[in-house]
Amino acid sequence: MNVEIPQDIRDTAAQLGGGVPYALKVLAGQLADDPDMGQPSGLPGILTVMVDGELFEECPALIIGYIREADRIEIRYVNQAPSPAVETQERDQEPSVGTVAPAAEVITFREVADAWRRIAGWLERNAPVSHAALRAGAGPADIAALEGELGIRVPPELSVLWKLIAGDDGVNGQGCLPGNKTLMSLEAVAAVYRLKTDAQALQDRLNADRPEEEQVTVWKASWIPVVSLRVADSTSGLYLDSVTGYLGRWSRYNEGPGEERDTLVSYLEATADMLEAPALAANDKPGLVDGALVWLSSIDPAQEDRWRPLAG
Repeated sequence: MNVEIPQDIRDTAAQLGGGVPYALKVLAGQLADDPDMGQPSGLPGILTVMVDGELFEECPALIIGYIREADRIEIRYVNQAPSPAVETQERDQEPSVGTVAPAAEVITFREVADAWRRIAGWLERNAPVSHAALRAGAGPADIAALEGELGIRVPPELSVLWKLIAGDDGVNGQGCLPGNKTLMSLEAVAAVYRLKTDAQALQDRLNADRPEEEQVTVWKASWIPVVSLRVADSTSGLYLDSVTGYLGRWSRYNEGPGEERDTLVSYLEATADMLEAPALAANDKPGLVDGALVWLSSIDPAQEDRWRPLAG
């Protein structure tokens, strides 16, 4: 039985601990001999295996999910298992509003990874200049440091995305997302978050003298900036609300946020759909300029004569 471990899974394994890649390799050998060793996960087609971290140096306890087909197995995710103390605490606590069940969280991991894999794969095949501008993924320590700076927990779906890609350096200042927007680096996320929280602190002081109905909110602590207008232009963009899971629009000019009503998953999936089926793209039109992806809605006039729409 052939056991496949995608590169993003290998990258995640390396970030979880020095012994995790070896543990994953050992498990792959065991799965080749016994494809049905896993237990049903509650997700369609997904089996899970627990790995005892004490059997390997520099390896935490792991939960590994895989799919089994007739002639192959593919590892779909590898996550650090929660400690027994955390599991006991979670069992003892009543579910709260917005709590994400573990199974739903795993589905989100898979959806984000699959959507980004579609986008990155398309760029590699069709827009190599844009693909070369993508940054490598962030490590768990990088994301933990950002959480410490922001003072909030990064939602699982955003953490998964950042482990795959920690920003887009862009081409000619333009990113690869619709509207030529860019996925922000972690450094840019922290800088914009500070800027916006400072703006809200000013509004809070002014709100003290305003009637309740006239009080102004330009930023909430739960909002995490994710997408900016351009690589070096953070005057506006999209944030992810870590409480609701929805994206919203932000602007440096504080004219008031606007709801996108997209989740991170649906936003990435819609982007992948437009690239793979450009004829059906309704909100924007993707095209190419000298090997780079350029979206028509906000194209630089200097590029218009070289822009070529995508076929398909």
